[in-house]
Amino acid sequence: MQRVGVFVDVQNLYYSAINLYDAKVNFSVILKEAVKDRQLVRAIAYVIKADVKDESNFFEALERIGFDVRAKDIQIFYGGKKKGDWDVGIAMDIMRLAGKIDVVVLVSGDGDFRDLLEHVKSLGCRAEVIAFGKSSSSRLIEEADDFIDLDVIKGRILIRK
Repeated sequence: MQRVGVFVDVQNLYYSAINLYDAKVNFSVILKEAVKDRQLVRAIAYVIKADVKDESNFFEALERIGFDVRAKDIQIFYGGKKKGDWDVGIAMDIMRLAGKIDVVVLVSGDGDFRDLLEHVKSLGCRAEVIAFGKSSSSRLIEEADDFIDLDVIKGRILIRK
């Protein structure tokens, strides 16, 4: 029985779904796709707090599904530019858990994670990626042992507005 850790870059998935399909993502189905018939050790959803309507309801819904929710405030820079990402936090959590799991499931199409996947594979973990193929880094997909293209199963994972 493979032990699985699921790490979800919520902003990456959210904006991909909005930009590609003008829809939201059903994170419950995403978690089921990630785990399949394996043993879930940990599922972490990384979110950015931006003080938008229904944000706290969304975070609570992720917790009810079974995710540990990690949240950080959006950064606002001089001139109004906004930034929020969890790349380093996701990488650190994956490295902390790599010795306790057999499979890392990264739910993101961000190519910045390619080297991370290469490293966890060198530690003996299987590296899987779940993301929208249309907006995913080809280098990330190539590095993954398995890739689930959400564009292919969009009928099951999208929530239309």
